Amino acid sequence: MSIRWRAAQAAEIRWWRAYLRGKDPEEYLRRKAEYWRRVLQAAGYAPSPGALVLDAGCGPAGIFLILAEQQVHAVDPLLEAYRSGLPHFEPSRYPHVRFFNEPLENFQPPALYDAVFCLNAINHVAGLGRSFDVLAGALKPGGKLLLSVDAHNHLFLKKVFQFLPGDVLHPHQYGLEEYRSMVEARELRVERVVRLKSGFVFDYHLMVIGKEGE
Repeated sequence: MSIRWRAAQAAEIRWWRAYLRGKDPEEYLRRKAEYWRRVLQAAGYAPSPGALVLDAGCGPAGIFLILAEQQVHAVDPLLEAYRSGLPHFEPSRYPHVRFFNEPLENFQPPALYDAVFCLNAINHVAGLGRSFDVLAGALKPGGKLLLSVDAHNHLFLKKVFQFLPGDVLHPHQYGLEEYRSMVEARELRVERVVRLKSGFVFDYHLMVIGKEGE
């Protein structure tokens, strides 16, 4: 793993501790669940009851929060740090979820998934290409991948951020079309893109992606 990725991971857990300090766990989780429902509504998609789902890069309060009717696998390399350091994350609260404490690029899916969610996570991985390979390979034919990305709006600023660690939490700095190309290079089809949040440097996009059936 690169020094930049290790620095990003250390910064990530510090960020979560600072962000959640003083936030009531129950209220935070309630608000986060509401947020995830809005994301699914924006996507126009929700996995069927009983579906097998992967929450890739789930963090301490991933979309697994609202998928109680599904079978969920959730993977993140900081799960033990979240469990020991954040009262907002207690795995035993989620009997429908099987957690995997490992980087996405090292994850070996034990099954193929009806739906894969990778939300605000792909910018954080160490091996971007390998992580995309895992996401594509984990998805069943006919399944859906929901991928969200912070995408650069300006070429000059993108180059600056790529050269300098101006955004330590995100080792990877790309534009939307570059992410689209990475997806399509793995024989996946971008069905639609929804802008969830606008900003000067980045826009936050949700990509709804399909895998052709056999």
